[in-house]
Amino acid sequence: MKVLFYIAALLAGAALSVEGALYAILGESIGKLESSLYNFVVGTIILGIALLFWGKGTLSYTVKAPKWQLTGGLLGIIYLTVLVIGIPLIGVGLAMSSVVVGQLVMSMIIEHKGWLGSPMVKVRPEKIIAVFLMLVSIFLIY
Repeated sequence: MKVLFYIAALLAGAALSVEGALYAILGESIGKLESSLYNFVVGTIILGIALLFWGKGTLSYTVKAPKWQLTGGLLGIIYLTVLVIGIPLIGVGLAMSSVVVGQLVMSMIIEHKGWLGSPMVKVRPEKIIAVFLMLVSIFLIY
């Protein structure tokens, strides 16, 4: 079962690269911020429809939830907008490689510290070497 998740995660990563490239092109046509807005409007409509049929949560809890838990939306906007602006400047490969390295570093810190409800996982030397090699790959791509 884990193998299916790994495959799904790889496909999702591939989809993010395609998405970033598509929205960078759209940003050149309609504007960078407008491209990001389009992404979130379309996503909101699709998720709203899906929620009508399959939603099982309590969306009204949003007003009661701790405000720090709601910052994911802001982070998503920053992520996509940086890609829309950055991909035409540095390319899809370098932008996505940089994103992956940033994700790896932050995920290692979150797990090492046990932040955000994550189980504590100590950083092993192999992980540090892997991140270092990915940083080297960014410089080689550049």
